[in-house]
Amino acid sequence: MVIRSISRRQLIREMVVAGTVAPIVGIAAARRGRGKSEFKICIFSKHLQWLDCSGMAQTAAELGFDGVDLTVRNKGHVLPERVEDDLPEAVEAIKRAGIDPLMMATDINDPDDPNTEKILKTASALGIKYYRLGKYRYTEDKSITSTLNDARPMIRDLAAMNKHYNIHGSYQNHAGSRYVGAPLWDLWELVKEFDPRYMGCQFDIRHATVEGGQTWPLNLRLMSKHINTLAMKDFLWQMRDNKWQTVNCPLGQGQVDYDSYLRLLKKLSVSCPVSIHYEYDLGGANHGATKLTIGKEKLFAAIRADLKFLRARLREHGLL
Repeated sequence: MVIRSISRRQLIREMVVAGTVAPIVGIAAARRGRGKSEFKICIFSKHLQWLDCSGMAQTAAELGFDGVDLTVRNKGHVLPERVEDDLPEAVEAIKRAGIDPLMMATDINDPDDPNTEKILKTASALGIKYYRLGKYRYTEDKSITSTLNDARPMIRDLAAMNKHYNIHGSYQNHAGSRYVGAPLWDLWELVKEFDPRYMGCQFDIRHATVEGGQTWPLNLRLMSKHINTLAMKDFLWQMRDNKWQTVNCPLGQGQVDYDSYLRLLKKLSVSCPVSIHYEYDLGGANHGATKLTIGKEKLFAAIRADLKFLRARLREHGLL
């Protein structure tokens, strides 16, 4: 499959002509017409970083996942500078295991980075449909509005590049005062003018609950038409060192109100691929370690338990 390279000037021209910047008809209406659940559940391959691509894919399949959210980034299963050589092999391993190479997590946030177009072009040609962007950050020496104004043209050009390569960009909301997207209103300001098929949000309910314990439903409503992937995890507030801190935990054992969340997803007609993140203590797998400090069976039991929880809740709410 041959896909031509394009300049930023061409991107902007194609974006305007083809309607990347256009009034949004609404992705929800399209979802309602599909009739089939889009909730394909993937494992974030960061947690299987101790396995090579073949072992990771086979393990994901044996654990019962529909697909893989593949790390294509620094210290990932596929390194950005080797994407043209190594991503085809990783995708082939995933397909050979009988599951879907549906998603990837990247550090992409600059359309001019020499690896950006290589990654998107290669991934699209191999059938990967969604990718998570890298983060933009707030700093003390720059105002919030200046940070957003600097990010906006990069988001614009990435949206055009995504349209050109027919791939969906997803920016994850991540809790913390450093991260653009943490309060979600700022992310809405960045993506609202773009077609959600090409630039949208990976809605992370864990981070949304941390930042908005009472207001996450408002943020979900605000972002709903731009949500094209979901990240699932959970956490608790605990007092540590005389300070309230977030501590990650298995799904359904923390602060995230999964029943209310799934009811609202259904009401808003949000139906899209899901990535489960295992960020609680799992012998290093939670941090993407290449060596485990716990037995594999203990890790696999935890992975299966969260997958079972999520599938059961999705079925209860008529989402599967």
